[in-house]
Amino acid sequence: MSQLHMPKQTPLFHAIHRDRYERQELIKEIETVTGRRLLVYIANITHPESAITREDIAPFHEIVASLEDDCNVDLLIESPGGDPNAAETLVHTLLSKTSHLRVIVPQAAKSAATLISLAGDEIVMSNTSELGPIDPQISIPTAFGYQYRPAQAFLNGLEMIKREHAAGQPLNAAYLPFLQGVDAALIDFCYKSIEHSKRLAVKWLSRSMYKNNPLAAKRIAETLTNIEKYPNHGSVINYQEAMAIGLKITYMPYNDEVWQAIWRLYTRYLVYMREKTAIKIFESTSSSVMF
Repeated sequence: MSQLHMPKQTPLFHAIHRDRYERQELIKEIETVTGRRLLVYIANITHPESAITREDIAPFHEIVASLEDDCNVDLLIESPGGDPNAAETLVHTLLSKTSHLRVIVPQAAKSAATLISLAGDEIVMSNTSELGPIDPQISIPTAFGYQYRPAQAFLNGLEMIKREHAAGQPLNAAYLPFLQGVDAALIDFCYKSIEHSKRLAVKWLSRSMYKNNPLAAKRIAETLTNIEKYPNHGSVINYQEAMAIGLKITYMPYNDEVWQAIWRLYTRYLVYMREKTAIKIFESTSSSVMF
């Protein structure tokens, strides 16, 4: 009788965690085809706590620590964005182990997640993929407690209230919870956060896609923070527009063998997170963190 291949985990433990092991096996298969290491950072973008925060640093470090030094890495990312300072730390952590970085966007990498994507030497996109403007999200007071909102949308809201007041309109009672938490420091923080995102974009682009070409990096950063071009935080930048902006995009059609494997892996995360009501998953072939 031929020797059976049995998982190293005990039968019950493996059965309980079989979804994770099946995803990790698929990650290994993709790595075999691409010849690159694959890391996964998936956030449940429908969850109110899915934004990039400093709480992501430790689990992200866990998956980066599984890499060999100076290896070629693919980062599969899904995120609505969040704190650009946390995003900067994630990038530093990732680049400490990476020789060449590709960022793979199966569906949405918005705001600070777009910033992370700019650190890649190339971005892999398909027909379902979208980036977004790099306006940061900040925590602001609302009637339902503190929630993340785009900094520029916050400033735009203040301007709208000022215009209504200047026109002699009475103050809308719905604005009161919002205005009670507003002070000069918060407004200043919003402006500085937007400028910080722009500086980070120039920094990462100058390191990756536009080495020794700061003018091109600045032009792209200005485009991605242009509220006239992208007035909505959720504005869609598909692969065609990303190319037109000047980003180095590798387009993979749906019928591409590698993309089909990536999409199969991605949909497993979507279904699993819906079933478990998870917020985020960080995963590699040897490490897995979910919360």
